Amino acid sequence: MERIGNNEFRVAHHHLSGRAMLIRSIEKFLRAYDVSATTFGRLTVKDPRFVYDLRNGREPRPDTEARVQAFIAGYEAGRETTHAA
Repeated sequence: MERIGNNEFRVAHHHLSGRAMLIRSIEKFLRAYDVSATTFGRLTVKDPRFVYDLRNGREPRPDTEARVQAFIAGYEAGRETTHAA
């Protein structure tokens, strides 16, 4: 928080790291589609501990991050076309 006046404060906004944004996307996906963390890890990167490891600080490689984002986008697109039909 940054003080800008006598009794005024402004919350500093920081950009989320790539890992933090990825975790946020994954957590949102898990809640939205009621998928367990282990199932998600198996489906996306063949690693049931993937989400747990991310939560504990694991830094994914750029190609792994891209694969996860592509899975999420593809899954959501598939759900939209299924519901639109």
